[in-house]
Amino acid sequence: MSLLLSAPIDSPCVRNCCLDDADICLGCARSLQEITRWGAASNADKLVILAAAQERRRLIRARQLPPT
Repeated sequence: MSLLLSAPIDSPCVRNCCLDDADICLGCARSLQEITRWGAASNADKLVILAAAQERRRLIRARQLPPT
């Protein structure tokens, strides 16, 4: 098994827990469902959650950029 999948994956929580209207955390960009599943999730599932949160952060940043 890959070391990446066997080593524990830390929570991406940055202690800025505040949900937007779509139940997405403004701190870590995880959905409320992803946050509540995190503790029981496998490392493979955690990697999927992290990738989804990273994409959400990218989209949020892109919306905040002024039009060029």
